[in-house]
Amino acid sequence: MPKLVYDFTEGRKDLNDLLGGKGANLAEMAGLGLPVPPGFTITTEAYRAYLAAGREPAGLREAVSAHLAALEAKAGRALGEPGDPLLVSVRSGAKFSMPGMMDTVLNVGLNDVTLAGLAARTGDARFAWDSYRRLIQMFGKTVLGVPGEPFEDALDKAKRHKGVAADADLGVQELEILVGTFKGIVLAATGRPFPQDLRIQLDMAIRAVFDSWNGERAKLYRRREHIPDGLGTAVNVMAMVFGNLGADSGTGVAFTRDPGTGHAGVYGDYLQNAQGEDVVSGTRNTVPLQELERIDKRSYGRLLQIMRTLENHYRDLCDIEFTIERGRLWMLQTRVGKRTAEAAFRIAVELADEGLISMDEAVGRVGGDQLGRLAFPRFAAGPDARPIAAGIAASPGAAVGRAVFDSQTAVERARGGEPVVLVRRETNPDDLGGMIAATGIVTSRGGKTSHAAVVARGMGTACVCGVEELDVDTAGRRFTGPGGAVVAEGDIISVDGSSGAVYLGELPVVQSPVVRYFEGELDPRGPESDELVAAVHRILGHADAVRRLEVRANADTAEDAARARRFGAQGIGLCRTEHMFLGERRPLVERVILAGTGAERESALEALLPLQRADFAAILAEMDGLPVTMRLLDPPLHEFLPDLTELSVRVAVAEARGEPVEHDRRLLAAVRRLHEQNPMLGLRGVRLGLVVPGLFAMQVRAFAEAAAERAGAGGDPRGQIMVPLVGAARELEIVRADAERVLAEVAERTGVVFDVPIGTMIELPRAALTAGRIAEAAQFFSFGTNDLTQTTWGFSRDDVEGGFFTVYLDKGVFGTSPFETLDRDGVGRLIEIAAAEGRARRPGLELGVCGEHAGDPASVRYFHRVGLDYVSCSPFRVPIARLEAGRAAVLGAAEQSTDGDTR
Repeated sequence: MPKLVYDFTEGRKDLNDLLGGKGANLAEMAGLGLPVPPGFTITTEAYRAYLAAGREPAGLREAVSAHLAALEAKAGRALGEPGDPLLVSVRSGAKFSMPGMMDTVLNVGLNDVTLAGLAARTGDARFAWDSYRRLIQMFGKTVLGVPGEPFEDALDKAKRHKGVAADADLGVQELEILVGTFKGIVLAATGRPFPQDLRIQLDMAIRAVFDSWNGERAKLYRRREHIPDGLGTAVNVMAMVFGNLGADSGTGVAFTRDPGTGHAGVYGDYLQNAQGEDVVSGTRNTVPLQELERIDKRSYGRLLQIMRTLENHYRDLCDIEFTIERGRLWMLQTRVGKRTAEAAFRIAVELADEGLISMDEAVGRVGGDQLGRLAFPRFAAGPDARPIAAGIAASPGAAVGRAVFDSQTAVERARGGEPVVLVRRETNPDDLGGMIAATGIVTSRGGKTSHAAVVARGMGTACVCGVEELDVDTAGRRFTGPGGAVVAEGDIISVDGSSGAVYLGELPVVQSPVVRYFEGELDPRGPESDELVAAVHRILGHADAVRRLEVRANADTAEDAARARRFGAQGIGLCRTEHMFLGERRPLVERVILAGTGAERESALEALLPLQRADFAAILAEMDGLPVTMRLLDPPLHEFLPDLTELSVRVAVAEARGEPVEHDRRLLAAVRRLHEQNPMLGLRGVRLGLVVPGLFAMQVRAFAEAAAERAGAGGDPRGQIMVPLVGAARELEIVRADAERVLAEVAERTGVVFDVPIGTMIELPRAALTAGRIAEAAQFFSFGTNDLTQTTWGFSRDDVEGGFFTVYLDKGVFGTSPFETLDRDGVGRLIEIAAAEGRARRPGLELGVCGEHAGDPASVRYFHRVGLDYVSCSPFRVPIARLEAGRAAVLGAAEQSTDGDTR
């Protein structure tokens, strides 16, 4: 039977799969000799057995009893001991941090009997009664499922009755009455009294933490953060230490570096006479951690020593929870801290400069999603812009949206396409849906370590916390600023998460300095640069040096090609020629479609030829010396014609008025002839080249003549021709033979001979499964993962993403859209088959990918692992793909989606 429970002295940090992040790190701190209260961890294996059987696994109760006895021996107190009771906390602990998403129960071990013993031992009756009311409230809501509102209402009523604003101002008499009221709430809601059996309390709390893994907010958070559902949670049982024992006690959260900017220093929050939940919930406004030096210099000095120890040991930013009980410091948790994208890049480079990590590790510590966030615009607040309020800059970014005051409204308005800013006194885990929907978050309470701040930083959402002068009236759906400005629900506000300012109305935005660097407008070593741009430059430079995958761009114009090259593209992997046929050239395409004879068609194609040639010449000039892959015309011809219904109406109206309609009649006949029930599976791609004589030959001729012209002028054009939607080798053989004939004609006429490889897009399952045969005719493969995903799943992307995908995500059919991150089991398997069989038939066959997945971080790492040669994405995604290709190289062949996790 597997070991189901580990003492803190038995584990270590690399057992986080088994012990969860919290349990593994508590064990690591205990092993370092740091002051950790005694405790034990129930493993994730125990949870998975519990989930499978619907009850606790055999042997778990006995193992918990044995470890509880050991805990009691270390603490010198026993659970249920009337004179000197042991109290414990019961906390979740998944492999990846999920702040506030699962349940915690504090003060387990209090009942009507042990209450007196706790008061006697501490000499503080008020503390004992306060701890008891906290237990009943937390246990009632978390374990027994009692709604939280009756407890909150009773607490607010007690404070109003005494005329105080803070919980800490309630005395023994008020708390004793409140405990009785809370017991009554539990009895009324459940039909049973609050449990007095302390082992039953403990067992119920453990089961509640287990069950919270599949709570709605936890599942929503996992979907948002792409955390697998099957990991499960551990449960940590720890002896309670109390920060609410008076002025010489307190609790806090510390970061070894600023999680918002990455700068070194002392960062965190502290609360005197409080328990940890008071800090992270944001219900009380904290003081900066530096204030602890004045309050308790000895504990402050010891905390700084521990922070240095932990950062050097973990070689990363550490997030630390601690409690001071009557002058004695205790460490309750540490983890590699969540951080903003800006902080991630700064910290990675600074740790490398300090010699704690290598540059390979620095590249592995940041991700493409974070790099993408750095490209977000920033506010251009002029001298006339005056904030209506200011608070703590908790998560950077520029957010503009309509103010909303509850999570449900945020979700509903966001679904309707409105950008919203969620404004709350403080957020709690139940607000997660609204926080995900919002472009920005504002709270009047809480600091940099509150729930709102931690979750917003993890999501990359702009957030301002602790705007103390903001009077948030959730019932009235408005807030009032310190100057009297009133903002009602639906009013537009701007939130600057970098400065902590909140503005009325919509502020203009400016381009990020990181984008200016990508565009070549900002020298990373110049005087206008900053630490962030310099850090990005160094990270990308090292990623470029170590990556194997080339990064090319999808570009259809010379402007796109120029931007792609500035952004670091090593060529064009997809030049979509259909985009060149739109706009003012549409009538020429109509001539091709309406041609009644071969001569008419040739005339129309001859008119298109010089326009195509000029397009290709401009692109080849921008990409001189780098490969340019021109894809022959792909979409159905009907896309270049008017809408059937609109044209039918136009013809009918003209006929009724007696107006000339001959051209429109011919056009209508063509539209009807080309109309297809499912055009994406109809006459398109290679099928056009076989059905419409001369169409592909014209494109090949234009491309070859542009390349010959460039070469004749001393340039270095490197062209490739890609045939789309091939499903059979014979299709490609016919098109390739015709293309080679045209290339030979142009070479003979111009005297310029150069190699133009001809390959195909693999975007149909049949093409992937017959890749060996197709490779006999193809000189390269480029996987078109957009269509390959559609045809493998049988999904129409235009329909399903706005249709039933939400249901599929909610029900766990897939964790993320297969159009966003590559489906490795299905589409990925086809890619692996095609790659292996293609190279078996043609050794050295060049393999690339040019779908949307080429710019998705997780997919890029997968393409590296399966041995592709390049990815090709939009110009703006090129830096992300460069970084992820470098990360793939340093993370190694055993890459998984969680490698180098930056959550």
